[in-house]
Amino acid sequence: MDHVLIKSSSGIGAEFVPSEFLRPGQDEYTLRNAQNPQPLPPWRHLRADELEQLVKNGNNAENWDDLLVTDAFDPGQVKNSSFFGRVRIGRLDNAVLEHHDLQLPTGIWNSQIVACDIGNDVAIHNVSYLAHYIIGDRCILANIDEMHTTNHAKFGNGILKDGEPESVRVWMDVMNEAGGRRVMPFDGMIAADAYLWAKYRDDKAMLEKFKHYTQKKFDSRRGYYGTVGDQSVIKNSRILKDVKIGSCAYIKGANKLKNLTINSSPQEQTQIGEGVELVNGIIGYGCHIFYGCKAVRFVLADHSNLKYGARLINSFLGDNSTISCCEVLNNLIFPAHEQHHNNSFLIASVVLGQSNMAAGATIGSNHNSRANDNEVQAGRGFWPGLCTSIKHSSRFASFVLLVKGDFPAELDIPLPFSLVNNNVSKDQLEVTPSFWWRSNMYALARNSWKFRNRDKRLNKIQHIEVEPLAPDTVEEILKARQLLELWTGKAAARQAGQSVETLGEEDLIRQGRLLLTGPAEAVDGLEVLGEGMEKTHRRAVIRKPQEGYAAYGQMLHYYGVCNVLSYAQAHPEADFAAMQKVLAGPRCSQWVNLGGQLVSTEDVDRLRVDIGAGVLDSWDAIHRRYDELWAAYPLEKQKHAFAVLCGLYETDNLTEAQWREALQRAVAIQELICQRVYESRKKDFENPFRRATYRNLEEMTATIGTVEDDDFVQRVRQESAQFKQQVEQILSAFYPEKAGGCQAGGQVKSK
Repeated sequence: MDHVLIKSSSGIGAEFVPSEFLRPGQDEYTLRNAQNPQPLPPWRHLRADELEQLVKNGNNAENWDDLLVTDAFDPGQVKNSSFFGRVRIGRLDNAVLEHHDLQLPTGIWNSQIVACDIGNDVAIHNVSYLAHYIIGDRCILANIDEMHTTNHAKFGNGILKDGEPESVRVWMDVMNEAGGRRVMPFDGMIAADAYLWAKYRDDKAMLEKFKHYTQKKFDSRRGYYGTVGDQSVIKNSRILKDVKIGSCAYIKGANKLKNLTINSSPQEQTQIGEGVELVNGIIGYGCHIFYGCKAVRFVLADHSNLKYGARLINSFLGDNSTISCCEVLNNLIFPAHEQHHNNSFLIASVVLGQSNMAAGATIGSNHNSRANDNEVQAGRGFWPGLCTSIKHSSRFASFVLLVKGDFPAELDIPLPFSLVNNNVSKDQLEVTPSFWWRSNMYALARNSWKFRNRDKRLNKIQHIEVEPLAPDTVEEILKARQLLELWTGKAAARQAGQSVETLGEEDLIRQGRLLLTGPAEAVDGLEVLGEGMEKTHRRAVIRKPQEGYAAYGQMLHYYGVCNVLSYAQAHPEADFAAMQKVLAGPRCSQWVNLGGQLVSTEDVDRLRVDIGAGVLDSWDAIHRRYDELWAAYPLEKQKHAFAVLCGLYETDNLTEAQWREALQRAVAIQELICQRVYESRKKDFENPFRRATYRNLEEMTATIGTVEDDDFVQRVRQESAQFKQQVEQILSAFYPEKAGGCQAGGQVKSK
């Protein structure tokens, strides 16, 4: 087979769509005309004087009759250029376009144009080959080697065009290197879509519908042109092939862009910078990709960033995320992920968002089987520390913080908000429950504010729960408390010389609960060991179990009161009995993090059934269901919170006295939060090693301020005062005789 074909000199730009793929009544321009309807005034042929001037300016055309213009056409703005096939040029006056101090006259200069539509007031300079593109108004294209579209362009979508074999379809192998969780990328895909598709692999009916819905979302006909939206700028770039570009995009110095959709708008502008190479992908609105990044088979959701040589392959990166300098392969990453360091590595994982990968973290890089079919599943807030290495397959509850270290075996950490340490000197795994709540309150309290403040999306298709305490994490806390009770009961039995195997689990849990809620000295002498947390025979020691248990209780109480309080504020007409009637009921104990949106397992199962049965017959219909579930979520969350409060008070329905007491305890917990936010931030200012780099306190204060100056510390103080005021208002509304009875302070204990 010839590697380079010889064709007729009159064939450039002709027969863009092979005749066998044209449908009845269509020609090769049918789809082009549909993409770019004829403007007013209509296209016309060149006048004799215009043609004469074009020739004098060094231009040539295979057939001047194929060059169509509008009445507002200045031939003086076209110089040293060649035209092939049908080329249509919009308004062209003697004007200059300026962008970031780059000024170029409008027109077509030193370029080769093949079968394109050029919008109004466009500046095209030194474009060596521009073929089968529709260029919007006031665009700048300068110094581009090759920019063209094939008749089978799919613009990054995992679809097939007429006549194509299944083998050419683009898939993304997320979560697993072996391809068993592959999904088809498409423009408009969000993390929830990818997670449903990749996770529920046993739901064959749903998977077939997903493939069908993706294919039918786009036209399979051949002959679509590439597009560049109004006021986009592309300069100093090498190759753009089969790329669809939105309006106001800015592309500079890119090496290769192939088979992509680049979403951009005046309000959410996407930028792509120097040395970037992107192939087979979807790029969301407001994204930034700079400085030598490489991405292949990927989806970059809205307002996410790739910087400084990052490599993203076979991965979905959720909204509001940033990856710099590192390598990320075969992952499904939910919104608000941060990974900034050159020597971090993430592979074959599903990370449920609000996560941070420190320098040197190698997540899943140690293959410990004969096949590459292992995975990591990390809950919200996952944070492996500096130079942390973990193996496949591992699972982590929400907000788990890993201490710097090389973890020698697979992990399964069910305790949320915990600190996990590989103690090499003692050869044991150590887990500290509720570490964030007790020792890192500044970071924990700041999380929801930070994620909400950084969310710049205008169209929030992917709904995101940003509160650390939500139904998913609260259910993990409830299970963690029961595990602590069981493990503490076993520790007491071992210390007493009893055989754990002969004791019933309920008795052990009961004994553990008594110890954890009793005097500290009863637990201090026990060695509480976790079970099933590491694939080794060494000990997994639970550090400070009683403090962790109590902290979990505070978190549950605070979550319950805050959300029930939200209901009361939203329904000022409802008294306690009316509120109780709406919120009372069994607790929904199973929740799914659907790309950042929390949905009950029951609703997810119903969603899956409706997809498989065709009740939801498109991706748009599925997204509308997400919206409906999100609209119902606040009340479902409040019902869940009320049930959690009832559980803490060991009742099916709170009494008014219990509700008053719960409100007062919540005020005390809010003051504890305020105090711990201040104390955890204050450590940074009192650390003698941090102070060592300053000549004196005055220099330090002038450089970084004081803890009192910290914006977030001040914000939490204001929120604490507002919370107390809200509780007072609720007490006044529900119980006028008890107004002014809210007293905070004192020790906060767990129930």
